Amino acid sequence: MSNELPFSGIKVFDATQGVAGPHATMLLAQHGAEVTKIEPLEGDWGRTLGKMYGDLCAHAITFNRGKKSIAIDLKNEEGKALAQKLAREADVVVESFRPGVMGRFGLSYEDISKHNPKVVYLSVTGFGQQGPYSKLPTTDSVIQAFSGWMTLHRDGEGTPMRSGIIAVDVMTGLYAFQAIATAVMRQIRFGKGAYIDCSLMQSAAAFQSAKIMEYYLEQGQPQVLYVPVGTMKTADGYINVTAMREHHYHSLCKVLGRDDLAKDPRYDSREKRIEREKELMPIIRAEFLKRTTDEWARELTEVGVMNAKVNTYDDFMQDEHVKAVNSLAWVEHQDMGRLPMANIPGLAPIAEGSPLAECPHTGQHTVEILKAAGFDDAEIGRLLAAKAIGIEPPRQEAAE
Repeated sequence: MSNELPFSGIKVFDATQGVAGPHATMLLAQHGAEVTKIEPLEGDWGRTLGKMYGDLCAHAITFNRGKKSIAIDLKNEEGKALAQKLAREADVVVESFRPGVMGRFGLSYEDISKHNPKVVYLSVTGFGQQGPYSKLPTTDSVIQAFSGWMTLHRDGEGTPMRSGIIAVDVMTGLYAFQAIATAVMRQIRFGKGAYIDCSLMQSAAAFQSAKIMEYYLEQGQPQVLYVPVGTMKTADGYINVTAMREHHYHSLCKVLGRDDLAKDPRYDSREKRIEREKELMPIIRAEFLKRTTDEWARELTEVGVMNAKVNTYDDFMQDEHVKAVNSLAWVEHQDMGRLPMANIPGLAPIAEGSPLAECPHTGQHTVEILKAAGFDDAEIGRLLAAKAIGIEPPRQEAAE
């Protein structure tokens, strides 16, 4: 790993599971931090999100690349003492337990900062450390519903829908990463630590800030940004079209063979089209049914109307532009074969064989981490016999 990466030399104690916390610490690892993932003996529950391949899955690989894993039973007294030692020696501690749980293990911010006042400590929770909902169990879907997110995505009958991606967890990881990064800068410049409360609820609110304000200003009935915009069914699929400005609308009408709509006094301004959205959009949608997606895309692009075919992930991976800009790295992964990994903006492309592309197995680095912390073989053996720690079981070699 290059020592020129910005967080090179920063030690991170990562006691997070799932997606939000692991996303933040994965980004720290990709920027050079030494991230030690502390997992229960059975592994992070985020390893079970979707189809499993041994103790790995797509989510685990994506959000745990570049880390080292040590399996510790925090309910075991010796395991707890070991975790306390590792946490006290870290520059950054990140955890995702319910409020108060880390304190039971002697791993709260107050516990760690007594020994390391410069520590940057971030807690990921559903609703935050305080308030009437702070102790409630939470998932991404719960916060999508609670925050108003689902009202933006409705089915044909108007029922609010959950987004098919773990969106709030992913964005919480981004907010957590930027909060940690700025706190580390303060730590380096001024020698001061920090405690950061980062909740899924507040992250969802921050992400939707403009929509929340818009809803308030317009008494719960915010107008659309412009018309026409949306996904249109074609003869063989779907295409998304955005006619943002006046010349876009005129060009769209020309491609549709409906110059009359451009001249119609009912629709000849942005304000009129917004006002009459419900009568104009069915007319436009009916025209799109007459030809294929590729035909519409080609002609709309030629006249400068913004559009995109609604792709599958396979379409996206095979697209010539995606390949030309190296959007995806194809990496040979341990036990998993060749996998597509999206390159992260601001970072160098993922390199074949780089440890930053690998997700550790549960307890894969337990022995390595303990030896680096000063434990000898006898002490490690004793901790293992006491079931305070776990190590990755030996893998079966494939039969010849």
